[in-house]
Amino acid sequence: MTLVQLKHFIELARIGSFSRAADKLHLTQPALSRSIKALEDELGQAVFDRVGRLIELTPFGQHILSRAQGLVDEAQELRISAQQLQQGEIGSLRIGLGSGPGALLMTPLMMFMATEHPKAHLDISRGSTALLVQALRERQLDGLVLDIRSLTPHADLKVDVLQEMKGSFMCRKAHPLAKRKQVPFAALRDFPIASTPLSDEVARILMERYGPEAHPDTLVNLRCEEISSLLDVARTSDAVVLAIRQAAPDLVELPVFPALNAKARFGLVTMASRSEAPFLGKLRKLMRGILTDT
Repeated sequence: MTLVQLKHFIELARIGSFSRAADKLHLTQPALSRSIKALEDELGQAVFDRVGRLIELTPFGQHILSRAQGLVDEAQELRISAQQLQQGEIGSLRIGLGSGPGALLMTPLMMFMATEHPKAHLDISRGSTALLVQALRERQLDGLVLDIRSLTPHADLKVDVLQEMKGSFMCRKAHPLAKRKQVPFAALRDFPIASTPLSDEVARILMERYGPEAHPDTLVNLRCEEISSLLDVARTSDAVVLAIRQAAPDLVELPVFPALNAKARFGLVTMASRSEAPFLGKLRKLMRGILTDT
């Protein structure tokens, strides 16, 4: 049986006349009769008693009517829900954020969902790149926003590079180095250096600029995944933080010599073989507006 047959049955039961129901359904009367006959054949019993030109439900038909109406209503709800999901009105987004993107994107993303899609559900996970990728593969997350330089390429991962953002050494305004017009790299080593875990590519750039002592294992004194905590330490101590410049506009960018000239590459990571969650399109748009050096 089909939903179309059930709709024909419901309309005929409501009107009580083949001719008038056929007109209402924009069918010929023989076509409507064939549809009802096919439904009765599949159900194994008559759903209508024919009394001349009038019809009435059989006891069996009365029972089937409520079930048929429920199925048609559920199908309509399913159709509406699919449209709402596609439009982002309802549904859920499970997203993993790396340390850099998390500092810039987490609060705006929550505000966007709370104001624009209050009936939707947002779950944000934080952690190392390896753990977030594992959760993505295990279908615990719909996508990741990472500095893709920390990501090992794999054929099963799809990466959209959305924005490059400048990295820099920063300190508080009252820091001893804050007023200097040029800061030799060696001067940084007089103070604690704070950073999130750095990728091999960033480690290579640091060592090319400043030599072996710039390897993160040697350079970084304070390391954690939560960049917001590192920034708070830099705001209240003489620690120097290596981070995305836009993550802390209130801090002073140190004019380190030679210049670092390194950029993070933030991207959205999804599974290549998996259909995207409807909200990921909206997340891309939000990222393009927020993850910018301007």
